[in-house]
Amino acid sequence: MKVKLDENLPLQIAVELRARLHDVQTVWEEGLSGHADLDIWEGAQREGRVLITQDLDFSDARKFVPGTHHGIVLIRLRSPSRRNLIARATELFDQEDVSGWAGCFVIATERKVRVRRPGAVRQ
Repeated sequence: MKVKLDENLPLQIAVELRARLHDVQTVWEEGLSGHADLDIWEGAQREGRVLITQDLDFSDARKFVPGTHHGIVLIRLRSPSRRNLIARATELFDQEDVSGWAGCFVIATERKVRVRRPGAVRQ
């Protein structure tokens, strides 16, 4: 999977995902740290990457409608320590079928993973 890791997540996540053979670019490594969310978003879309972030600016599924982008994984932990973030991100990629997340809006908490897929009707 092609991934863009936002600057609000530990770089160790990139190391772990690369070890699992994912193509990961980080905002920090690209020199985009501190850039506007729009710059990060446009880069991820231009490169065909799923954006992994904690940034609530990307949490509005009405704005980021599944199927209109390459994918968003929003990690929301009650205790978002470096250790917990690394553990949860690697757990997601070890236990979930992430290959099906392209174009989806995914919210991952400590206990749940909600995947909103393109074309899914919400009631």
